[in-house]
Amino acid sequence: MVEQSGDSVDPTSFQVAKHQVDQAAVLTVSGEVDMLSAPQLAEAVHTALAARPAALIVDLSKVDFLASAGMTVLVSALDEVVPPTRFAVVAYGAATSRPIKLMGLDSILSLHSSLDSALIGVVDG
Repeated sequence: MVEQSGDSVDPTSFQVAKHQVDQAAVLTVSGEVDMLSAPQLAEAVHTALAARPAALIVDLSKVDFLASAGMTVLVSALDEVVPPTRFAVVAYGAATSRPIKLMGLDSILSLHSSLDSALIGVVDG
C-alpha cells in the first residue's frame, strides 16, 4: 500500500456563482483564489462580460485567500471591460482587501467594502 503525504486539494474550496442585481452581473467568489483556481475565475469574468452587462461586480467577500494570480485576473478583467460597462470589486478584510492595497491595485480598481457600496458605485460612476 502506498501512503500519500501532504494535504489533498479540495475541489470544493473554490466556487464562482453568477447572479443578476438590476443591470449588474455579480460574480460571488468563495474559497481560495490561487494559480489553480484563477483560470476558472478568469473564464467566469470573460463569460459574464460577453453578455455586455451594464456593470460587472466581482464579490470577494467569501474569499479566504487571494494570491497574485487572482489579482492578475482582476487587472485583466479591468482591461477586458468595454464601456459603457462598469467594473467593481468587493473586497474587505485581511484576505482580500489587504493584498489588493499592498500591491497598489486599489488605485486602478473600483474597490468597495460591500456589495451594496459597489452597486451604488457602478450606478453613480
